[in-house]
Amino acid sequence: MALDNVRKDIIESAKAQAAEQMQAAQKEAAAVLADAEAKISEMRKREGKKLEEALEHLRRQELSSAELESKKIVLAKQKEILNRAFQESLAALEDSKPATKKQYYAMMVEATKGLLDEPKIYCPMGEKARLKDVKAHSIVEDEGITGGLVLESQDGSVRVDMQFSTILQSAWDKELKSLSDILFG
Repeated sequence: MALDNVRKDIIESAKAQAAEQMQAAQKEAAAVLADAEAKISEMRKREGKKLEEALEHLRRQELSSAELESKKIVLAKQKEILNRAFQESLAALEDSKPATKKQYYAMMVEATKGLLDEPKIYCPMGEKARLKDVKAHSIVEDEGITGGLVLESQDGSVRVDMQFSTILQSAWDKELKSLSDILFG
């Protein structure tokens, strides 16, 4: 019996130690679990913040990209409008009434006086008759000229391009900014 009592005491002592160790293990497991949950929660917050920042960055990039694309489209349309205005202005000059063209031609020849006296004049096909009153060495119709004149010294050393396209392009280049401001604000 004494052996049974010792055995019982040992078993009870072992059970008590096992229960204590089990409680300690459960406490430790609960602490580890709570710590893990806290870390997971913190990681979720950090990752959520990173995700929000990444989404905001992506949204800003997309917005910036869309704004840039819209500016490109607007600029392309503005360029198209300016090119069309240039072409329409050039066509209006080239299609001027004969009397108006005659005045333009006289002004062109007058503008070169002193530099070119009695120049050789190159003019568009069919325009030679409008230059009959102009003092010139010779007048040559040239298929390459669509409007305006090219004046050349008698020896060919000086050539002044006064074609409508050249004059308009020169004025256009000088006034493009103000023209854009007028058209597009």
